[in-house]
Amino acid sequence: MFTLSPETKEDWWEVEALYDLCFAPGREALSSYRLRDDVPPVTALSRVARDERGILGGAVRYWPVRVCGERVLLLGPIAVHPTAQGEGLGGALMRDSLDQARRDGWARVLLVGDAPYYQRFGFVRLDGVEMPSPTNPQRVLGLELEPGAWQDLRGLVERGA
Repeated sequence: MFTLSPETKEDWWEVEALYDLCFAPGREALSSYRLRDDVPPVTALSRVARDERGILGGAVRYWPVRVCGERVLLLGPIAVHPTAQGEGLGGALMRDSLDQARRDGWARVLLVGDAPYYQRFGFVRLDGVEMPSPTNPQRVLGLELEPGAWQDLRGLVERGA
């Protein structure tokens, strides 16, 4: 049994260690990290999942970015500890944080990931939305939290604040 809660400053390094464990070495060299450099995450949406002993099982973070001047949430990273994978924890983190984003008035979410996994949450491939290179355009996905939020929005993803 895991409990989801907002990430705190005290969680930061433990979450970073989880990301290091779950992702390939050099994860911070990815182009999406250039959008995060020196920009604080959206703390109201960043979540951690801990078991009854307080052990970190998963985490998700969001970052503000812009497309053609419009506010967009960049989801990620999201990670689940290998010992907790397959228990629905990633899905719980996604649903909880996306529900909060909707309540907080965000209109759209962007991520770079595998469509077969993220489409169950409503994400679809975005044509014309360009992440900094090198990013495979097939992996650029978006979710509308408000109907029509991605309609006609095209362009380069830029750092936000």
